[in-house]
Amino acid sequence: MDFGFPTETVKEGEVEFLAPRLKAFVKEAWEYAPSKAPVFYNPAMELNRDLAVLALQTYQRLVNRELAACEPLAGCGVRGIRLAREVEGVRKVVLNDINLDGTRLAEFNVNLNGLTDKVQVDNKDANFLLSSYAAPRKRFDYVDIDPFGSPVPYIDSALRALRNGGLLALTATDMAPLCGVHAKACLRKYGGKPLRTEYCHELAVRLLIGSLVMLAAKHDIGVNTMFSYSDYNYVRTYATASYGAKSADKSVQGMGYILHCFSCFHRESQSGLTPPLRRDCPECGSKLQVAGPLWVGPLWDKGFCARLINEAKRKNLHNKIKILSMLSLITREFHAPVTYYAIDKLCDKFNLPVPSLSKVIDGLTVAGFLAVATHFSSKAVRTNAPAAILKELVAKLAKVSGS
Repeated sequence: MDFGFPTETVKEGEVEFLAPRLKAFVKEAWEYAPSKAPVFYNPAMELNRDLAVLALQTYQRLVNRELAACEPLAGCGVRGIRLAREVEGVRKVVLNDINLDGTRLAEFNVNLNGLTDKVQVDNKDANFLLSSYAAPRKRFDYVDIDPFGSPVPYIDSALRALRNGGLLALTATDMAPLCGVHAKACLRKYGGKPLRTEYCHELAVRLLIGSLVMLAAKHDIGVNTMFSYSDYNYVRTYATASYGAKSADKSVQGMGYILHCFSCFHRESQSGLTPPLRRDCPECGSKLQVAGPLWVGPLWDKGFCARLINEAKRKNLHNKIKILSMLSLITREFHAPVTYYAIDKLCDKFNLPVPSLSKVIDGLTVAGFLAVATHFSSKAVRTNAPAAILKELVAKLAKVSGS
C-alpha cells in the first residue's frame, strides 16, 4: 500500500508492522529522524514498549479480569498492537492519533496483524478522545501516555478516562526542563522547581510523579506508584488510581522538597508542601538549593516489581537481559534513601581519582551504612552515609589506589 512516503516492515516483539523508513527523512547526521517523519515512530523506544507489555501483563494478573486499554498518541500503532497481541486478557485496545497519516498507517498495521476484532483506531485530538471515555462505565483499565515531549497536557483527561484501580503509564522526554536546563519551563509544566544535579534523572521522575499526584488530587483521586525508571533520554512511571478524597490526601502527603548543597554534596528530603525554612547546609554552612515540590515517596511497589521480574523471565523479549538487569538493580533500591551520589562527579569536584563503584559500596557497607547501586547511573551509589563520610571514604580509596 502506498502511503505517500517511504516505509519499511519492522518486526518487534510478536508483531510485524509498517513504519516510516527513518533514514529517508534526515539530511544531516544530527537531525532527529522520528520527528522528521510524517508519522512518529522511534525504534530506540523498543525497551519502553517491552516494559509496557510486561507491566500490563503484571497488572492483568493482579486484577484477574479482561482489560480495555487506550493509547491516545499512537503514531504507527506498534505499542497498542503489541499490547493486544502479547498481553493475555486484553479484550479491547483503542488507538488514536490526530495525524491522519498515522491513523491510516495504524489501521494498516492492525489489519496486518489480524487484530481488527480487538483494536479500534481513531483520528481525534487525544484529550477529546480521552474525555469521550470519561463516563463511569466507559473508562479504561489502562491508559498509556507516551508523547514526544511532556505528558502533562494529557494527564487530566487520562485520569478522567481511567477506572478506579486502573493503571496509568506516563513517559516524559522533555529532559532539558526536568533536569534544570530550562527551570522556568519545568515549573510551568510540572509545578515544581528542578535542579541541575548529578541525580537530575531521579528528580525528573519525582517531578513527573508530583505533577500526576497534584492533578489527580483535584479529582479526589489518589496515586499509587507501581514502577518508575529512567532510560535513554526519557523517564517513565506506572501508577494506579485510587478514587476517593482520603486516597488523594494520602498521596499528597508523599509530596515534599529536596534540599541540595552544591558545595559539599549534602542533600536531604523534606515532606510536606510547606516550603523549607532552613536554607543553610548543616555540614558546611553554604546555602542550600531547593527542588520541588515533587514526589518524595517510594518510586516502586515491591510486590509489583517482583511480579514484573517473573513476567520478564517468561517472555522472550529482545531487551530481556537489559530489563532483568535494570529490575535487579531496582530491587536493591527499594529501601534506599532518596537521591544518589555520582562518584565521578564528587571526584571531579574535589580533584580526586575515581575509585571503582564496588569498592565504594563495600567501604560504606563495612562502615555500617546502607549502600547500593542504582539503575539511574552506573557510576552512582545510594547510601544513608553523610556526604562528608562518603568524601572521606573516596579520598581514602583514592590514596590507597595511588600509593
